[in-house]
Amino acid sequence: MGKIRKIQKNTDNPYVNLYELDVENSKGHAGKYYVSSRAKSVENLELSTKEQSPDGVIIYSLYGEKHDRVVLIRQYRYTIDNYIYEFPAGLVEPGENYHAAAVREMREETGLTLHPITVDTIYEKPYYTTIGMTDECCGTVYGYADGMISSDLQEKSEEIEVVIADRDEVRRILREERVAIVCSYMLLHFLADEDPFAFLHG
Repeated sequence: MGKIRKIQKNTDNPYVNLYELDVENSKGHAGKYYVSSRAKSVENLELSTKEQSPDGVIIYSLYGEKHDRVVLIRQYRYTIDNYIYEFPAGLVEPGENYHAAAVREMREETGLTLHPITVDTIYEKPYYTTIGMTDECCGTVYGYADGMISSDLQEKSEEIEVVIADRDEVRRILREERVAIVCSYMLLHFLADEDPFAFLHG
C-alpha cells in the first residue's frame, strides 16, 4: 500500500482546490501526486479524515403520468467549451441531507418538484466521480418529478436548458451528443427496461 509523506495546498479557491502530495508507492517509488478537491483545507481532505461524505448529489428522475420521460439538463461547461447532457445535480450544503439537497437542486435548476423514492443504500450511497484526479463523491437520488419548467431560480453563472426526453430523444442524445458518463449509464437503463427503475427493486 502506498504512503503519503506530505500534503501541500496549492490554491485557495471557493469551490475546488489543488493539493500536491509527496508519495511513495508499495514498490518504494517516490513521486508527486496531484488531487483536486472541494475540501477547504488539508485537514478536511478525505485522505486526512478517512470519512466519506457526499460533496454533491445527482438526480435521476422520471417525468409524466406514465413515467416514460426523463429529466435532463443541457449545460454549457467551460471545461470543454461546449454543451453537455447531464442529470440535474449540485453541491450538498454543510449539514444538509443529500435527499433534501436533491429536492432543492431540482427546484433551482429546473423549476420542477422532485418526489424522491426510497431505495436500498447500495443504489444511492456516495460513489466517486473521477478518482484518478479528485476525491469528489456524489450520492444519487431517484424519484419522480412534476410541475412546470422554469429557469427563475438558476444561478446567474449557469447556462442550463431543461430537457424532458422520451426514449427516442435519449437514443439521439446518446448517439450524437456529449453526455456525462454517470448519466449515460443510467440512460441505458432507461432505454432497456420497460420500468426504468426496475433495477432499483432487485
